[in-house]
Amino acid sequence: IGEAPQYKLVPLRGFKLISGIHSPEVVDQIQNFEIQDSDVFVITYPKSGKIEIHWNVTASNEQLNSERVPWIELLDSRKQFVSAPSPRICVSHLPYKFMPLGLKQKKGKVIYVARNPKDVLVSYFHFHKYANMLETPKDFDTFFEKFLEGNVFGNCWFEHVKSWCSHKDEMNFLYITYEEMIKDLRSVVEKITSFLARNLTSQQLNDVVEHSTFKNMKNNPQANYQQIPVILLNHQLGSFLRKGTVGDWKNYFTVAQNERFDKVYQQKMKDVSLSFIWDMNDLISP
Repeated sequence: IGEAPQYKLVPLRGFKLISGIHSPEVVDQIQNFEIQDSDVFVITYPKSGKIEIHWNVTASNEQLNSERVPWIELLDSRKQFVSAPSPRICVSHLPYKFMPLGLKQKKGKVIYVARNPKDVLVSYFHFHKYANMLETPKDFDTFFEKFLEGNVFGNCWFEHVKSWCSHKDEMNFLYITYEEMIKDLRSVVEKITSFLARNLTSQQLNDVVEHSTFKNMKNNPQANYQQIPVILLNHQLGSFLRKGTVGDWKNYFTVAQNERFDKVYQQKMKDVSLSFIWDMNDLISP
């Protein structure tokens, strides 16, 4: 039996990639990809909520999510991207600086999905515990520090969201949040279909919303990553889709950690006009 690969974070132009999963050479070539007007890039910081664009999937139900909507930074991504039929949809955790130059010429479309960073931190902590390609955290306090320092794959959450949102006017760009999807999935799906200029019947819209609920995705082997090999994800230690809620950070942050996080947030985001929902109660409209 061969030994399991030793994954580690490797830097490329200040951004940490995962050896054996990503190739610096491949990522460096992404900016040269030829972009078509129909291309769609779904961008997120890790554990921020990836969108299921179900209406683009027809007869490929047996394919894994990662196959039908490929990650552009993976080792074999170029071949997959070039050969994919139009409209090509791909996802990425990369910051803005690595993206194809064609996006800045208003070719293709970008959907950026953000999530309140306190919940991102907690979700990412759990993911680190069962993702074999990521370092298992010593404890929550240690991971809290690493996240704030940006010493994780994805780097600094604050810089990631700012790098994309500060360039939004250069691109065909739609910004949505995980919390919006929890609150009113239908309106988010309508927003996405409008952005992509897709005309869906009422029934098609219902189907997309139904397929994209957290409960259905958690039970769908194509979406819940249960079929990803154990060499990458130890399914006995956790699940890719865990809770699908807002405000879970309150079960983990100490008062001191919360105060410190708020201070860092205010400092890093003071010039950014983004707001987040931090608690499930805030989702309920008065």
